[in-house]
Amino acid sequence: MTPREVAALLAYVVKLDPRLALDDQAVAGERLAQWCDLLSDVPATAHGWDAARVARDYIARNPYRIQPSDVSRPWHVHKADAMSRHVGTFEPTAHPEVDPDDQFGNAYVAALRAERLAIASGQQTPTSHRALTAGPAAAEVERRLAALGEYMPRTVAQALAEFRPQRAERERLAREDAPDPLTVACTWCSAPEGEPCRGRSINPRNQQTRYRPMGKPHPCRVEDATAAHLARRNRQEAHA
Repeated sequence: MTPREVAALLAYVVKLDPRLALDDQAVAGERLAQWCDLLSDVPATAHGWDAARVARDYIARNPYRIQPSDVSRPWHVHKADAMSRHVGTFEPTAHPEVDPDDQFGNAYVAALRAERLAIASGQQTPTSHRALTAGPAAAEVERRLAALGEYMPRTVAQALAEFRPQRAERERLAREDAPDPLTVACTWCSAPEGEPCRGRSINPRNQQTRYRPMGKPHPCRVEDATAAHLARRNRQEAHA
């Protein structure tokens, strides 16, 4: 709050609690300076916040004379609650000034900091999970979620194939209706279904055993997966 806003708040609380009235101008000036110092980072009004209302509620419920900390403390609680409800998602469409081709991302970092500062100071409402799936765009959100389904779009999967070789290989086998070794457990290394085979190594110094994922499955696992795949196809053909 600015000194003018603090002075207005003090005048309001004196009106509500005449015990706070001071005849000595020097003492009144010292009190104003104290309140200005302690309320310098507290806004007079913000989203869901009103310092005058907080002061009025305190005076209505407590027999003790109000102190500036009785206003600043609730503000910090309010600010912490707002920040905890903010999901922190960054919407590029809300920041057209950010260059998406910025090599070092300085504009993005500055915009993200400014957004968090605006929420912390009460100038902007936090974006909660509820807000992401409600409002005018709710129908569009539902449509896009339904279109995505459980898996990502094929174009995205193809772009990420280089970085997800195992997942890409499993998707290829599924499209070709070929046996997938990871659909069965490995009887050689005991790798469970869905996890890659693992190699074992023993540290000669401390005899500790370590396991590392392997790029290819053990031959026995390939044979078991092939047998299971053929048995499944035979059952499907028998019921056809």
